[in-house]
Amino acid sequence: MNRDRNSRFDQNLIGFGIHLTEVQREQFDRYYELLTEWNSVMNLTAITDYDEVNLKHFTDSLTVVRLIDMDRIESMIDIGTGAGFPGIPLKIVYPDIEIVLLDSLNKRIRFLNEVIAELGLTKIVTLHGRAEDYAKKPEYREKFDLVVSRAVANLSTLSEYCIPFAKKGGSFVSYKSGNSDDEIYSAEHAVNILGGRISEIDKFQLAGTDMGRSLVRIEKVKPTPKKYPRKAGVPGKEPLS
Repeated sequence: MNRDRNSRFDQNLIGFGIHLTEVQREQFDRYYELLTEWNSVMNLTAITDYDEVNLKHFTDSLTVVRLIDMDRIESMIDIGTGAGFPGIPLKIVYPDIEIVLLDSLNKRIRFLNEVIAELGLTKIVTLHGRAEDYAKKPEYREKFDLVVSRAVANLSTLSEYCIPFAKKGGSFVSYKSGNSDDEIYSAEHAVNILGGRISEIDKFQLAGTDMGRSLVRIEKVKPTPKKYPRKAGVPGKEPLS
C-alpha cells in the first residue's frame, strides 16, 4: 500500500507539526491492514474505508497535540483503548514515550499484542482488566505524565477511571464529541473531588470529516483520595456528582 505524500492524512498531520518518516507511513498502513483483517472476525470498528480510518481514527487520535506538547511526555496510559486508539497512533509518531494500553476485553488485547509485534513497537505494554482495579495498584497509581481516553463514557465516570493514574502535575485528556458542553459542566465537581481541574476545552471540527470534537484537558492538581476509584462497576452505575 503506497501512501500519497499529499494525502489528506499527511496534510492534516503537517498542520499539527507532524512529518511522518517512511517507516511511520508503513507502520500506519500495516496497522490499517491488521485492523481490517481482525475486524472480519471480531468487532473492532464500524469504520473500515482506508481514507476514513486514516482520518477518523488515526488523525483523530493525534489531535491531542493541539493541547499537549508530546515531546515533554515520558509516560502515558490509554484507558479503554479498544482497537488501540489513541495509544498506538501516538506511539507510532512518538516512539520514545513509554505507553500502557488498558482494556477490559481479552480478545482486543490479543489484537493489540499482534499490532505491537507486527509494527515492531517497543516501550509499549498491554494490560487486560478494569481501570478501577489497576488504579489501586501502586505501580500504576499516579505514575503517568499523560492519561488519555477515547472511550465512550460519561465524563464524570471517565474521570474516576482515569484521573487516579495521572501524577500530580500531569494531565488527563478526554476525547469527547463536539456537543458535550452540558456533560463537561456536570463533571466539574467530580473532577475536583478526584484531584483534577478542567484547564482547557478545545472545540473543533476534524478536518475532512463531519466529526465535531471537544478535547477536555484536566490537570492533576492534588492527589486523588485513596477511596477512588470505587470498586469495579460502581463509577458507571453511580457517577460522582
